[in-house]
Amino acid sequence: MAVVGAGLGGTELAWRLARAGQDVLLVSQALDHLGNLYQPTIQGAAFPEGSVFAQVEQQMAPDTDGWTFHRLLKAEIEATSGIHLLQSTVTALDEEDDQVVISTWEGPKLHARTVVLAVGAFLKGRLLIGDTMEDAGRLSEVAYDFLAEDLIASGVWLIGAEQTAAGVDAAPAYDVRFLTPAPGELDGFRIKRLDRVRMLGRCMPGEHTYGSVLRDAARLAAELLDSQREPT
Repeated sequence: MAVVGAGLGGTELAWRLARAGQDVLLVSQALDHLGNLYQPTIQGAAFPEGSVFAQVEQQMAPDTDGWTFHRLLKAEIEATSGIHLLQSTVTALDEEDDQVVISTWEGPKLHARTVVLAVGAFLKGRLLIGDTMEDAGRLSEVAYDFLAEDLIASGVWLIGAEQTAAGVDAAPAYDVRFLTPAPGELDGFRIKRLDRVRMLGRCMPGEHTYGSVLRDAARLAAELLDSQREPT
């Protein structure tokens, strides 16, 4: 199993699968940003009970500092047996027989039976701050332009989405524009045109919160584990 994107949904999904005995490759463009949130504190985050995010929140209560939370969450994921962390940028997915071949910017190809894209606001992401636009997603990380183009070449219809983050303290407000599959392109979490590829989190159409993304991660983990148990 490979999970591309180590934000909220990807981190939770990998943790749940690994705790259930699965080997999971968790790929992130920047491992230092693993599990990063959209706000500087966790006050009012309302993480669902049973999630790794709620578990870490309980460890540090009553503190709500976002950097302390990030440090403890990263340590928890790194210590979870079955999660294999890789810093890399995925550029293309090719289904071959019973596996997905994953191409990367760095060159080496990866292989997995199932791939979950949890790439948030990074599919052809564009960061707007005032009159300035960057070819990047949130936190100025590299946008997944090649991956978006590969999905389009596979016949997946992608449409535009936008998200606004309010300014906090001295930090200015910013907008992120990115692509998501059109609603008809998905059957639940599965991309209809790709048998072994799923999507999770903000890269899917619709409105999302911390709670909804983490609950979706729990649902997808249960589905993937059930499919592993099905007789062949």
